[in-house]
Amino acid sequence: MTFLLIFLSFLPPTDVIARDKPNDAGSTISLSWNLSADDALIDGYVIMKREASDQAGEYSKIGSTIRGVMAFEDENAQDGIPYEYVVAVIKNGELFESAPSEPTVSSPQVFHTGRTNVLIAIAVFTLMLAYFVAKARSGKGLFIRKIAGLAAVEEAVGRATEMGKPILYVPGLGDIDWTATIASMNILGEVAKKIALYDTALIVPNRWSVTYTVSKEVVKEAFISEGRPEKFKEDYVRYLTEAQFGFAAAINGIIMREKPATNFFVGRFWAESLIMAETGSQAGSFQIAGTDSVLQLPFFVTACDYTLMGEELYAASAYLSREPLLLGSLKAQDYGKLIVLLMLIFLTAFSFLNINLLGILRVQ
Repeated sequence: MTFLLIFLSFLPPTDVIARDKPNDAGSTISLSWNLSADDALIDGYVIMKREASDQAGEYSKIGSTIRGVMAFEDENAQDGIPYEYVVAVIKNGELFESAPSEPTVSSPQVFHTGRTNVLIAIAVFTLMLAYFVAKARSGKGLFIRKIAGLAAVEEAVGRATEMGKPILYVPGLGDIDWTATIASMNILGEVAKKIALYDTALIVPNRWSVTYTVSKEVVKEAFISEGRPEKFKEDYVRYLTEAQFGFAAAINGIIMREKPATNFFVGRFWAESLIMAETGSQAGSFQIAGTDSVLQLPFFVTACDYTLMGEELYAASAYLSREPLLLGSLKAQDYGKLIVLLMLIFLTAFSFLNINLLGILRVQ
Protein backbone atom coordinates (compact mmCIF):
# COMPACT_ATOMS: atom_id res chain seq x y z
CA MET A 1 0.00 0.00 0.00
CA THR A 2 2.83 2.40 0.90
CA PHE A 3 4.50 1.59 -2.44
CA LEU A 4 1.32 2.53 -4.32
CA LEU A 5 0.88 5.84 -2.41
CA ILE A 6 4.24 7.08 -3.66
CA PHE A 7 2.89 7.11 -7.22
CA LEU A 8 -0.54 8.53 -6.36
CA SER A 9 -1.30 12.17 -7.05
CA PHE A 10 -2.77 14.16 -4.19
CA LEU A 11 -5.06 17.12 -4.74
CA PRO A 12 -3.47 20.46 -3.77
CA PRO A 13 -5.34 23.12 -1.76
CA THR A 14 -7.56 25.53 -3.67
CA ASP A 15 -8.36 29.24 -3.59
CA VAL A 16 -5.01 30.42 -2.26
CA ILE A 17 -5.57 34.05 -1.27
CA ALA A 18 -2.82 36.47 -0.20
CA ARG A 19 -3.67 39.76 1.54
CA ASP A 20 -1.68 42.51 3.17
CA LYS A 21 -2.09 42.03 6.92
CA PRO A 22 -4.32 44.85 8.22
CA ASN A 23 -3.42 47.15 11.11
CA ASP A 24 0.28 46.31 11.17
CA ALA A 25 3.63 48.03 10.64
CA GLY A 26 4.15 46.35 7.26
CA SER A 27 6.37 43.46 6.09
CA THR A 28 3.59 40.88 6.65
CA ILE A 29 1.27 39.16 4.17
CA SER A 30 -1.52 36.83 5.36
CA LEU A 31 -2.34 33.68 3.41
CA SER A 32 -5.47 31.54 3.47
CA TRP A 33 -6.61 28.56 1.43
CA ASN A 34 -9.16 25.78 1.24
CA LEU A 35 -7.92 22.44 2.52
CA SER A 36 -6.95 19.72 0.10
CA ALA A 37 -9.64 17.13 -0.54
CA ASP A 38 -6.99 14.59 0.56
CA ASP A 39 -6.18 16.48 3.78
CA ALA A 40 -6.60 13.34 5.92
CA LEU A 41 -3.98 11.47 3.87
CA ILE A 42 -1.21 14.06 3.50
CA ASP A 43 1.74 14.98 5.76
CA GLY A 44 1.11 18.76 5.71
CA TYR A 45 1.42 21.89 3.61
CA VAL A 46 4.47 23.75 2.31
CA ILE A 47 4.25 27.49 1.61
CA MET A 48 6.40 28.95 -1.17
CA LYS A 49 6.74 32.40 -2.74
CA ARG A 50 8.51 34.37 -5.44
CA GLU A 51 8.52 37.95 -6.64
CA ALA A 52 5.72 38.51 -9.12
CA SER A 53 8.08 40.29 -11.50
CA ASP A 54 10.32 37.21 -11.71
CA GLN A 55 8.05 34.91 -13.69
CA ALA A 56 10.96 32.72 -14.78
CA GLY A 57 12.21 32.28 -11.23
CA GLU A 58 11.49 29.36 -8.95
CA TYR A 59 9.38 29.45 -5.85
CA SER A 60 11.33 29.33 -2.58
CA LYS A 61 10.06 27.65 0.57
CA ILE A 62 9.20 30.05 3.40
CA GLY A 63 7.41 27.76 5.83
CA SER A 64 5.17 24.77 6.42
CA THR A 65 2.12 23.75 8.42
CA ILE A 66 0.53 20.53 9.57
CA ARG A 67 -2.58 19.21 7.87
CA GLY A 68 -5.87 20.81 8.82
CA VAL A 69 -4.34 24.31 8.92
CA MET A 70 -5.76 26.86 6.50
CA ALA A 71 -3.67 29.98 7.17
CA PHE A 72 -0.11 31.26 7.30
CA GLU A 73 1.65 34.62 7.70
CA ASP A 74 4.74 35.62 5.77
CA GLU A 75 6.49 38.05 8.13
CA ASN A 76 9.53 38.57 5.91
CA ALA A 77 7.92 40.35 2.96
CA GLN A 78 9.49 43.57 1.74
CA ASP A 79 7.05 46.48 1.55
CA GLY A 80 6.25 47.63 -1.97
CA ILE A 81 7.32 44.40 -3.71
CA PRO A 82 4.51 42.20 -5.17
CA TYR A 83 4.73 38.50 -4.30
CA GLU A 84 3.00 35.37 -5.59
CA TYR A 85 2.39 32.44 -3.26
CA VAL A 86 1.91 28.73 -3.81
CA VAL A 87 0.70 26.27 -1.19
CA ALA A 88 1.75 22.68 -1.87
CA VAL A 89 0.61 19.39 -0.39
CA ILE A 90 3.49 17.25 0.85
CA LYS A 91 3.35 13.48 1.05
CA ASN A 92 6.38 11.23 1.43
CA GLY A 93 8.60 14.10 0.30
CA GLU A 94 6.61 14.79 -2.87
CA LEU A 95 5.02 18.23 -3.47
CA PHE A 96 1.71 18.83 -5.24
CA GLU A 97 1.41 22.58 -5.86
CA SER A 98 -1.68 24.78 -5.97
CA ALA A 99 -2.31 27.53 -8.48
CA PRO A 100 -0.43 30.73 -7.54
CA SER A 101 -2.16 33.51 -5.67
CA GLU A 102 -2.74 36.96 -7.10
CA PRO A 103 0.30 39.28 -6.69
CA THR A 104 0.15 40.97 -3.29
CA VAL A 105 2.08 43.88 -1.79
CA SER A 106 2.63 44.52 1.93
CA SER A 107 2.51 48.02 3.36
CA PRO A 108 2.32 49.64 6.81
CA GLN A 109 -0.96 51.17 8.00
CA VAL A 110 -1.05 54.66 9.45
CA PHE A 111 -3.87 53.90 11.89
CA HIS A 112 -4.91 50.74 13.74
CA THR A 113 -8.67 50.57 13.23
CA GLY A 114 -9.02 48.30 16.26
CA ARG A 115 -7.92 51.20 18.46
CA THR A 116 -10.55 53.71 17.45
CA ASN A 117 -11.75 53.83 21.05
CA VAL A 118 -8.28 55.00 22.13
CA LEU A 119 -8.34 57.71 19.45
CA ILE A 120 -11.72 58.92 20.68
CA ALA A 121 -10.50 58.94 24.29
CA ILE A 122 -7.41 60.97 23.34
CA ALA A 123 -9.53 63.43 21.35
CA VAL A 124 -11.97 63.90 24.25
CA PHE A 125 -9.14 64.36 26.77
CA THR A 126 -7.35 66.85 24.47
CA LEU A 127 -10.52 68.91 24.13
CA MET A 128 -11.03 68.91 27.91
CA LEU A 129 -7.40 69.88 28.44
CA ALA A 130 -7.65 72.77 25.98
CA TYR A 131 -10.90 73.96 27.59
CA PHE A 132 -9.61 73.94 31.17
CA VAL A 133 -6.25 75.52 30.26
CA ALA A 134 -8.08 78.30 28.41
CA LYS A 135 -10.40 78.75 31.37
CA ALA A 136 -7.46 78.96 33.80
CA ARG A 137 -5.66 81.49 31.59
CA SER A 138 -8.78 83.65 31.37
CA GLY A 139 -8.52 84.26 35.11
CA LYS A 140 -11.50 82.12 36.10
CA GLY A 141 -10.72 80.13 39.21
CA LEU A 142 -10.62 76.35 38.92
CA PHE A 143 -11.67 74.62 42.09
CA ILE A 144 -9.10 72.29 43.66
CA ARG A 145 -9.94 70.82 47.01
CA LYS A 146 -7.77 71.95 49.88
CA ILE A 147 -4.78 69.69 50.58
CA ALA A 148 -3.74 70.26 54.18
CA GLY A 149 -0.13 69.28 53.69
CA LEU A 150 0.35 71.76 50.85
CA ALA A 151 -1.59 74.51 52.58
CA ALA A 152 0.89 74.19 55.46
CA VAL A 153 3.97 74.84 53.27
CA GLU A 154 3.77 78.61 53.88
CA GLU A 155 3.49 77.99 57.60
CA ALA A 156 6.42 75.56 57.52
CA VAL A 157 8.74 78.01 55.76
CA GLY A 158 7.62 80.88 58.00
CA ARG A 159 8.25 78.80 61.11
CA ALA A 160 11.82 78.07 60.02
CA THR A 161 12.40 81.76 59.31
CA GLU A 162 11.16 82.81 62.73
CA MET A 163 13.29 80.19 64.47
CA GLY A 164 16.38 81.01 62.41
CA LYS A 165 16.85 77.34 61.54
CA PRO A 166 17.24 75.61 58.15
CA ILE A 167 14.70 73.63 56.16
CA LEU A 168 15.54 70.04 55.23
CA TYR A 169 14.10 68.78 51.94
CA VAL A 170 14.68 65.09 51.10
CA PRO A 171 13.57 64.33 47.50
CA GLY A 172 13.23 60.61 48.18
CA LEU A 173 15.57 57.75 47.41
CA GLY A 174 14.42 57.14 43.85
CA ASP A 175 16.51 58.16 40.85
CA ILE A 176 15.37 60.92 38.51
CA ASP A 177 13.46 58.48 36.26
CA TRP A 178 10.98 57.72 39.07
CA THR A 179 7.64 59.52 38.71
CA ALA A 180 7.60 60.37 42.42
CA THR A 181 11.07 61.95 42.13
CA ILE A 182 9.97 64.11 39.20
CA ALA A 183 6.93 65.25 41.23
CA SER A 184 9.24 65.96 44.16
CA MET A 185 11.42 68.18 41.94
CA ASN A 186 8.34 70.24 41.03
CA ILE A 187 7.44 70.69 44.68
CA LEU A 188 11.06 71.52 45.55
CA GLY A 189 10.98 74.34 43.02
CA GLU A 190 7.90 75.90 44.65
CA VAL A 191 9.29 75.46 48.17
CA ALA A 192 12.62 76.98 47.09
CA LYS A 193 10.79 80.06 45.75
CA LYS A 194 9.24 80.67 49.17
CA ILE A 195 12.61 80.07 50.84
CA ALA A 196 14.19 82.65 48.52
CA LEU A 197 11.58 85.22 49.59
CA TYR A 198 11.94 84.47 53.30
CA ASP A 199 15.76 84.22 53.12
CA THR A 200 15.86 80.90 54.97
CA ALA A 201 18.66 78.32 54.86
CA LEU A 202 17.95 75.14 52.87
CA ILE A 203 19.43 71.64 52.91
CA VAL A 204 18.66 69.26 50.01
CA PRO A 205 20.54 65.93 50.38
CA ASN A 206 20.55 63.57 47.39
CA ARG A 207 21.21 59.87 46.96
CA TRP A 208 21.92 59.85 43.21
CA SER A 209 24.30 62.01 41.19
CA VAL A 210 21.74 62.83 38.49
CA THR A 211 19.13 63.76 41.11
CA TYR A 212 21.74 65.97 42.76
CA THR A 213 22.37 67.83 39.51
CA VAL A 214 18.67 68.32 38.81
CA SER A 215 17.95 69.43 42.40
CA LYS A 216 20.71 72.01 42.22
CA GLU A 217 19.39 73.47 38.98
CA VAL A 218 15.81 73.51 40.29
CA VAL A 219 16.77 75.38 43.46
CA LYS A 220 19.05 77.81 41.60
CA GLU A 221 16.31 78.54 39.04
CA ALA A 222 13.82 79.16 41.86
CA PHE A 223 16.10 81.78 43.43
CA ILE A 224 16.68 83.42 40.04
CA SER A 225 12.93 83.52 39.27
CA GLU A 226 12.34 85.36 42.55
CA GLY A 227 15.03 87.89 41.70
CA ARG A 228 17.47 86.75 44.41
CA PRO A 229 20.19 84.74 42.69
CA GLU A 230 22.81 86.06 45.12
CA LYS A 231 21.00 84.32 48.01
CA PHE A 232 21.60 80.87 46.53
CA LYS A 233 24.47 78.94 48.13
CA GLU A 234 26.23 75.96 46.60
CA ASP A 235 26.02 73.92 49.82
CA TYR A 236 22.22 74.13 49.87
CA VAL A 237 22.16 71.03 47.65
CA ARG A 238 24.37 68.11 48.69
CA TYR A 239 25.30 64.66 47.41
CA LEU A 240 25.59 61.99 50.12
CA THR A 241 25.75 58.31 49.12
CA GLU A 242 23.89 55.73 47.04
CA ALA A 243 23.77 53.24 49.93
CA GLN A 244 20.17 53.10 51.19
CA PHE A 245 20.78 52.98 54.93
CA GLY A 246 24.01 54.94 54.64
CA PHE A 247 21.86 57.72 53.15
CA ALA A 248 19.31 57.33 55.96
CA ALA A 249 22.06 57.51 58.59
CA ALA A 250 23.46 60.67 56.98
CA ILE A 251 19.99 62.29 57.03
CA ASN A 252 19.63 61.41 60.70
CA GLY A 253 23.01 62.97 61.38
CA ILE A 254 21.97 66.20 59.61
CA ILE A 255 18.73 66.31 61.62
CA MET A 256 20.50 65.84 64.95
CA ARG A 257 23.30 68.33 64.17
CA GLU A 258 21.44 71.06 62.28
CA LYS A 259 18.11 70.76 64.14
CA PRO A 260 16.07 71.91 61.11
CA ALA A 261 12.81 73.64 61.93
CA THR A 262 10.99 71.91 59.06
CA ASN A 263 11.55 68.60 57.29
CA PHE A 264 10.12 67.71 53.88
CA PHE A 265 10.20 64.02 52.94
CA VAL A 266 8.77 64.01 49.42
CA GLY A 267 9.36 61.28 46.83
CA ARG A 268 9.83 57.51 46.77
CA PHE A 269 10.87 55.90 50.05
CA TRP A 270 11.43 52.39 51.32
CA ALA A 271 12.28 50.89 54.73
CA GLU A 272 14.27 53.97 55.78
CA SER A 273 11.16 56.19 55.87
CA LEU A 274 10.30 55.53 59.52
CA ILE A 275 13.94 55.91 60.60
CA MET A 276 14.19 59.42 59.17
CA ALA A 277 10.68 60.55 60.09
CA GLU A 278 11.01 59.30 63.67
CA THR A 279 14.35 61.05 64.09
CA GLY A 280 12.84 64.29 62.84
CA SER A 281 9.92 63.89 65.23
CA GLN A 282 12.27 63.39 68.18
CA ALA A 283 14.24 66.48 67.14
CA GLY A 284 11.03 68.52 67.32
CA SER A 285 10.89 69.39 63.60
CA PHE A 286 7.69 70.31 61.81
CA GLN A 287 7.35 67.58 59.16
CA ILE A 288 5.54 67.30 55.82
CA ALA A 289 5.83 64.01 53.91
CA GLY A 290 4.54 62.78 50.58
CA THR A 291 4.95 59.50 48.72
CA ASP A 292 3.21 57.17 46.30
CA SER A 293 4.55 54.13 48.13
CA VAL A 294 1.53 52.59 49.87
CA LEU A 295 3.64 50.55 52.28
CA GLN A 296 5.43 53.64 53.66
CA LEU A 297 2.36 55.85 54.11
CA PRO A 298 1.48 54.49 57.61
CA PHE A 299 4.95 55.41 58.90
CA PHE A 300 4.74 58.96 57.56
CA VAL A 301 1.18 59.41 58.83
CA THR A 302 2.35 58.34 62.30
CA ALA A 303 5.55 60.41 62.52
CA CYS A 304 4.77 63.51 60.42
CA ASP A 305 2.43 66.45 60.87
CA TYR A 306 1.06 66.27 57.32
CA THR A 307 1.24 63.56 54.67
CA LEU A 308 0.53 63.76 50.94
CA MET A 309 -0.97 60.47 49.85
CA GLY A 310 -0.66 58.98 46.38
CA GLU A 311 -1.97 61.34 43.70
CA GLU A 312 -1.85 64.33 46.04
CA LEU A 313 1.90 64.18 45.43
CA TYR A 314 1.37 64.60 41.67
CA ALA A 315 -1.17 67.39 42.12
CA ALA A 316 1.13 69.37 44.41
CA SER A 317 2.96 71.37 41.74
CA ALA A 318 -0.34 72.60 40.24
CA TYR A 319 -1.72 73.33 43.71
CA LEU A 320 1.29 75.41 44.78
CA SER A 321 2.14 77.22 41.55
CA ARG A 322 -1.40 77.78 40.15
CA GLU A 323 0.17 77.56 36.70
CA PRO A 324 -2.70 77.51 34.13
CA LEU A 325 -1.24 74.63 32.11
CA LEU A 326 -0.80 72.47 35.22
CA LEU A 327 -4.22 73.39 36.60
CA GLY A 328 -5.91 72.65 33.28
CA SER A 329 -4.13 69.31 33.04
CA LEU A 330 -5.16 68.41 36.59
CA LYS A 331 -8.83 69.25 35.99
CA ALA A 332 -8.86 67.38 32.66
CA GLN A 333 -7.45 64.28 34.35
CA ASP A 334 -10.07 64.47 37.09
CA TYR A 335 -12.92 64.71 34.60
CA GLY A 336 -11.35 61.95 32.53
CA LYS A 337 -11.36 59.67 35.56
CA LEU A 338 -15.00 60.56 36.19
CA ILE A 339 -15.93 59.63 32.61
CA VAL A 340 -14.06 56.32 32.87
CA LEU A 341 -15.79 55.56 36.18
CA LEU A 342 -19.24 56.25 34.69
CA MET A 343 -18.43 54.05 31.70
CA LEU A 344 -17.35 51.20 33.99
CA ILE A 345 -20.56 51.52 36.00
CA PHE A 346 -22.62 51.54 32.80
CA LEU A 347 -20.82 48.51 31.33
CA THR A 348 -21.11 46.60 34.61
CA ALA A 349 -24.84 47.33 34.83
CA PHE A 350 -25.31 46.42 31.16
CA SER A 351 -23.49 43.10 31.61
CA PHE A 352 -25.51 42.35 34.74
CA LEU A 353 -28.79 43.01 32.93
CA ASN A 354 -27.73 40.81 29.99
CA ILE A 355 -26.87 37.93 32.33
CA ASN A 356 -30.22 38.24 34.10
CA LEU A 357 -32.14 38.43 30.81
CA LEU A 358 -30.35 35.34 29.51
CA GLY A 359 -31.21 33.52 32.74
CA ILE A 360 -34.88 34.47 32.45
CA LEU A 361 -35.03 33.37 28.80
CA ARG A 362 -33.45 30.04 29.62
CA VAL A 363 -35.95 29.43 32.42
CA GLN A 364 -38.82 30.21 30.06
